[in-house]
Formats: sequence, structure tokens, C-alpha cells
Amino acid sequence: MQIKIFNIPVTYGESEFTDELNAFLRSKRIITMDSELIKSGGMAYWSFKIGYLDGPPERDRQSRVDYREVLDAETFSRFAAMREIRKKIAREEAIPAYIVFSDEELSELAKISPLTISAMKSVKGIGDKKVERYGRHFVTTAAEE
Repeated sequence: MQIKIFNIPVTYGESEFTDELNAFLRSKRIITMDSELIKSGGMAYWSFKIGYLDGPPERDRQSRVDYREVLDAETFSRFAAMREIRKKIAREEAIPAYIVFSDEELSELAKISPLTISAMKSVKGIGDKKVERYGRHFVTTAAEE
């Protein structure tokens, strides 16, 4: 592990210093970071001690799944229809779509035929509150197909 220290003055013109720090953070695999506000000689600055490894940062997010490849055509068709329902609900409630159901949850719902309220509860991540709040939108649509 290597160490680098950044000192950023607490002034209005600090953007060049923060830009340098942010560029560094984006380019390395950060292991540790400590910060401290230091006052010395009438000046104040933030001191950041960063422990890092060379190489690009590791991605926190999982790889995106292409559901068109992992679901059969009929199931993907139901999945796509459910995504449209989810989008409409999210827009009406002014919330992110993943709050309604994640793509993973929707893909599992699309595999269930016929889709019922009780069957929805069997999907990991879907509990009584989600079913109570959103279930009817999806069950009604599935019954209409």
C-alpha cells in the first residue's frame, strides 16, 4: 500500500486542489482515507492521508444483466411489460423505478405464470408492503394477457 497526502486550504479558491484530489481518487484503488482540519499560522486547511494501490478503482456495482439473453422470449415479453408498468407507477409517485421493484425482482415475477398476489410474496425482496402497494398493478395486467 502506498500513501499520498493532500492539503487543501479552506478558502474560496480551493477548486484546483479539490480537482486534483478527485482525479487522484478516481484513478486509484483507495484502501484508507483519513482527514483532519488543521489550523496553523492563521491559515486553515484540510489534510487528507490516503492509502491506495495502483490500478483503476474496483467497481462496486455488479455487472448489468441483459435480461433479453437470460430469459426466454415469452418471459422477456412479460418482463418488458412489467418494466413499463413499473415506470408508470414510479412516474406517478415521483420515486425511482427500482423502489417499486428491481429488475431482478421483475425478472422473477415474469417467470411466474399465472401471477398471483400470494406467488409474488415468494420472490426474494418482495414483502407484504410491496405487494400491498404495487401488486394489484402487476397481477391485473398479467390476468389480462
